[in-house]
Amino acid sequence: MESYGVEVSAENDDRETIKVPERVLRRDQARLEEVERRRNVKESQTVTEEKSDFFTSTFNAEKAAVEEIISSCNYGDQASKTLEEASVKIQQLQKFLNDSVMFLTQYEIRQAQASLQKLQSSLADNREEALPKKKFAFRSRNAGTGKQPAPKQETSGKSASVVDVAICANQCGFSNVDSQVLIMHAEEIQQRDVLLSNLTNCKVRLYGCPSTVHIKIVRNCEILCGPVSSSVFVDQCIDSTLAAPCQQLRTHNTSATQIYLHVTSRAIIEDCHGVRVAPFTWTYPGIHEHFKKSGLDPERNNWEQVDDFNWLASGTPSPNWTIIPESERISSWESVQPAT
Repeated sequence: MESYGVEVSAENDDRETIKVPERVLRRDQARLEEVERRRNVKESQTVTEEKSDFFTSTFNAEKAAVEEIISSCNYGDQASKTLEEASVKIQQLQKFLNDSVMFLTQYEIRQAQASLQKLQSSLADNREEALPKKKFAFRSRNAGTGKQPAPKQETSGKSASVVDVAICANQCGFSNVDSQVLIMHAEEIQQRDVLLSNLTNCKVRLYGCPSTVHIKIVRNCEILCGPVSSSVFVDQCIDSTLAAPCQQLRTHNTSATQIYLHVTSRAIIEDCHGVRVAPFTWTYPGIHEHFKKSGLDPERNNWEQVDDFNWLASGTPSPNWTIIPESERISSWESVQPAT
């Protein structure tokens, strides 16, 4: 039997009563809900497109401004100040991208990341040219030795225990080192860019808050770093373990490497295989204060959200990275802090 719902009265000579079937009411209700759904989808798409357009125009304008600052850099006393201004603006641009990834397409994110990488490279090249590095030789403490000697002027024919530390106004780090324990503290880092390159069989501890970190050509190393204000860039890393909090991680040409990560945007890998990730677990006295200085949110960690630019198959996990099982994760890190 047909069920009936609402009664509709019409005044006429017979005072006739009309009853509307429930199925008609349900059909009309469904139609109205579908109209509302489509309207919401359309509004959402419009908002997303408007946000995307705003991001693109703003990002391109800021990128052009940074390029102009870098190109205006000359030799002299103002070079350091000009490059520092460009570095700060690049960090701000990176944060703008990180805050916008929720409504950007993968293509837009990739294009913006490529632009930021190009700006970083241009900044590094100009810094190299305008602020020639001074070379010092730091004797790094091997595991189990005593106090670390004071730095001395580099001489030719240095022994294998001498470590090159490249220093300029806004960059510090270690290069061309084998089988050493390498340590930098907050007062040495001071939110500068850190470069770690051509390292083999080394243990690196960065007890501080870098602006950016570049890790290039490392093999069988363990690199632990305090909170990074902007990005960590990794290139040609093999059989190593890395740990760092940052706004963004970008990894190239890397294999058989574990990354203990705290990242507030999304990690990116490209031309990598055998990468394994886990949440950041390293700690040291003062790390909470360094989180505050870096501007990172300690409660926001997207360590398991990794975008592989070589794997575009939707709905199928990339074979180039995996999550480290909890039973295999490092929970207690060896202390290599030198004696005071």
